Amino acid sequence: MTATTHHDDPSHASPLGKATEYQSRYAPELLFPIPRQLKRSEIGIDDSALPFVGEDLWNAYELSWLNARGKPVVAVGTFRVPADSPNLIESKSFKLYLNSFNQSSFESAESVAQTMTRDLSAAAGRPIAVALQPLASAPTAAIGIPAGIALDDLDIACDRYQPAPELLTTQAGAILEETLYSHLLKSNCLVTGQPDWAMVVIRYRGRPIERAGLLRYIVSFRNHNEFHEQCVERIFTDLLARCRPEALAVHARYTRRGGLDINPFRSTGDFPAPDNTREIRQ
Repeated sequence: MTATTHHDDPSHASPLGKATEYQSRYAPELLFPIPRQLKRSEIGIDDSALPFVGEDLWNAYELSWLNARGKPVVAVGTFRVPADSPNLIESKSFKLYLNSFNQSSFESAESVAQTMTRDLSAAAGRPIAVALQPLASAPTAAIGIPAGIALDDLDIACDRYQPAPELLTTQAGAILEETLYSHLLKSNCLVTGQPDWAMVVIRYRGRPIERAGLLRYIVSFRNHNEFHEQCVERIFTDLLARCRPEALAVHARYTRRGGLDINPFRSTGDFPAPDNTREIRQ
């Protein structure tokens, strides 16, 4: 499939890939929503009948504002965007928006969270859950690997670097439930072409998925231009169509850029959303 370029997508009007003057005063107008349906139409998904549930979990590591006396507060934050929101929020605009809090005064972390909840929910078109943890509260985070089978040591030859769903097949065998994962997912930003790196986790119940073909399929995204959320939805729909599992979940944890990492999760609803354990590169 030919990768969509920014000329085919209104995201080219976003601040991504352009020289930007950072604003350090609160500016909600910086948020740039992109309708999800634009890319979903390419893979046969209709927003009115989604084949999945899920969310996009964002982690923010560069958050700051001023308290009522002008003293800086620094924090980390999580933002949960539901998969059924009409819009995703373009990542650079998200970063610019967060930076606009740097020289703005707020009474408390709660008031910052309420402000962000209001603005982000308006941009996405659905309620977004916001949780902020000032570093003074000594927040912690876990780093780990999935409880599953790693694919990356398979000795395979790869020669496909655009999504190749025909590589996905199942094998004869009894219905099983397993979790497979790989650190070899790489795609490129839809607008700038910059590389995006991720671990992808696939949990399913059904006929055994042929593992060498699955890993070659994951590698086939290597030169593909698409946003994180869109790549995960493409992987989900390809697996659903080609392997016909009874239940399926796809989760990717992308490395951070600009102090943000994005971790999309899509499921048939049979598997719970994973916790926020970081991939080692995050």
